[in-house]
Amino acid sequence: MKINIYKGSDLEGVRVAAQASAYVLQRLCDAVTPGMSTLDLDRLAAEFIKETGGKSAFLNYHGYPAQICCSVNDVVVHGIGRADKVINPGDIVSLDVGVSVGGFTGDNARSVVAGGVSTPLKDKLLEATRRSLEAGIAAAVPGNRVCDIGAAVEKVVKEAGFSVVRDMVGHGCGRKMHEDPQVPNYRLPGFSPELKPGMILAIEPMVNVGTWRITIDKEDGWTVRTADGSLSAHFEHQVLITQKEPEVLTCPNHQIA
Repeated sequence: MKINIYKGSDLEGVRVAAQASAYVLQRLCDAVTPGMSTLDLDRLAAEFIKETGGKSAFLNYHGYPAQICCSVNDVVVHGIGRADKVINPGDIVSLDVGVSVGGFTGDNARSVVAGGVSTPLKDKLLEATRRSLEAGIAAAVPGNRVCDIGAAVEKVVKEAGFSVVRDMVGHGCGRKMHEDPQVPNYRLPGFSPELKPGMILAIEPMVNVGTWRITIDKEDGWTVRTADGSLSAHFEHQVLITQKEPEVLTCPNHQIA
C-alpha cells in the first residue's frame, strides 16, 4: 500500500481539480428537473466540465461510458445517462462528478430529490446520509485511523435505521481518482492506516433504506442497485487531513453542502 502525502504545488493542483468538480456538481444539482433524462444531465455535465478547463475523470475510466454517474432511486452508484431514463417528480437523483485538471483529480457526490416533491422517508434518508458524511469528515484527524472514519459513518446510519453499502468504499484521491487507502463506510477489523497530514481521502457514504447488499447490472456491467430494490442515497467530499481540522476540498469556504 502506497499512500500519497500531498504538499506544495501538488496540493494546490488537487485543490484546483476539487473546486472544479464541486462547481460542476453544484451546477448539476441545480439543474435537476422532472422531465429531463439522465442523458440530458450527462450532456450538461460535459458542458460544465468544459467550462472548468478540465475533463471528466470518469469517461473511459476502465471503459466507463459516461461523463458522470447519474443514479436514480434504487441505483446506488455508476448509473449511466440514458435517453429513456426520465426523471420523475420525487425521484432521488444521486450525482457523482469527477474532474481532472492539470494531472490532478477532484471527486464529489450528492443526492437530491427532483422537483421538491419528497416524502418523510426520502428526507430522512438524505439527511442521514449527509450527516454520516459530516461524521466521517469530523473523524478525519491526525492520530485517528481510516477505520475511525468508517465507524463514525456507520454509527449515524445505524441510528437512523438504515444500512451502509459494504461492497463499495471511499478511497484516496489526488493524482489519480482511486489511490490508497480504501475508506470503508463501516469499521473493518484488523490493520487500518493512521491518518497523517497531507493525506487526501474521498469519503463517500452510500446508504440504503433496506439491505446493504447490492447487485450489478448484467447488461451494462456498471449500474449498481440495491439488492432488494430499496432507495439509496450517496454523498461524497474530498478531504485533506491537516494538522488540525480536516479541510473539505470540494466545498467552497469549507462548508458541508
